[in-house]
Amino acid sequence: MNTASPTTDQQPEASGSPGTEEKPIHILWINAGLSCDGDSVALTAAMQPSIEEIALGALPGLPKIAVHWPLIDFECGPVDGADTFIEWFFKGERGEIDPFVLVIEGSIPNESIKQEGYWCGFGDNPDTGQPITTSEWIDRLAPKALAVVAIGTCATYGGIHAMAGNPTGAMGLPDYLGWDWKSKAGIPIVCVPGCPIQPDNFAETLTYLLYQAAGSAPMIPLDDKLRPTWLFGATVHEGCDRAGYYEQGQFATEYDSPKCLVKLGCWGPVVKCNVPKRGWMAGIGGCPNVGGICIACTMPGFPDKFMPFMDEPPGGKLSSTASGAYGAVIRRLRTITARTVDREPKWRHTGREITTGYRPPW
Repeated sequence: MNTASPTTDQQPEASGSPGTEEKPIHILWINAGLSCDGDSVALTAAMQPSIEEIALGALPGLPKIAVHWPLIDFECGPVDGADTFIEWFFKGERGEIDPFVLVIEGSIPNESIKQEGYWCGFGDNPDTGQPITTSEWIDRLAPKALAVVAIGTCATYGGIHAMAGNPTGAMGLPDYLGWDWKSKAGIPIVCVPGCPIQPDNFAETLTYLLYQAAGSAPMIPLDDKLRPTWLFGATVHEGCDRAGYYEQGQFATEYDSPKCLVKLGCWGPVVKCNVPKRGWMAGIGGCPNVGGICIACTMPGFPDKFMPFMDEPPGGKLSSTASGAYGAVIRRLRTITARTVDREPKWRHTGREITTGYRPPW
């Protein structure tokens, strides 16, 4: 899908400029980092809003946009032609499609430690015929972008590829550009982690940035790890349906149990993520909701700080022991209370005599 060159009768006139076409905001999407493209695939499931609603301008007040995303853009042609997909990125570099939002998917390898060849690239240099590395594209486009967004844990913090001992020197976008980096519009790097991304989280973030560009929203609120605060302000545990079992000291020992999963390796009490509350698609699914442990994929320390998976977290041993002792007392007290309230009031009984205090007027 390419909405960059609609016919004239499809383009509304810009406010205050009769006879002129509204200038679109372009979205340049690079998925050529070290990645499985899982974030692109996950995003096709977004529903609040959907990618179609964003791309087709179905949301009230949303500026016209043109999406250049490898997953849905099927243009082809010569490298230096106007009908080739990669040409839009050259146009972004030349300043011909300002303004644009740059989206990065996948971690960024350190090309300086790759003496022969390159780690990853995106398109070819028409002058040399050689691939243009992903990091070079970021160097070319980030300074000219309205905003730069990292989608998925690989692009945000390095993810799986940035584990200790990796040969690529992979890193997330904030490590590459700098954690204090800001776009020419003064917008920090926006990180939306997840392995893969929760689809509505990214669709909502992108929509916010587009409304901000249109002057309809204030500066996007981010935490100190550059995550949108309204999406990553609470822990998995705080939104989990199983949290009540933790408080009562009831822990699962098998994956088919509805009880708390901490003893099976869940890191939910300390992980910033909204998946248990939001679900995965249409409010359904999400790791703990379907019996899966949280392995902390939205956190900067993932995966190194959270391995080995499926082992009880170190802090979990102490907290679950304390909760087990406390919870046993709480469960006993609640059982007593339940027996007193889980029955009808004494004045309700069978028979013709009225004992409620009601006095008939006749």
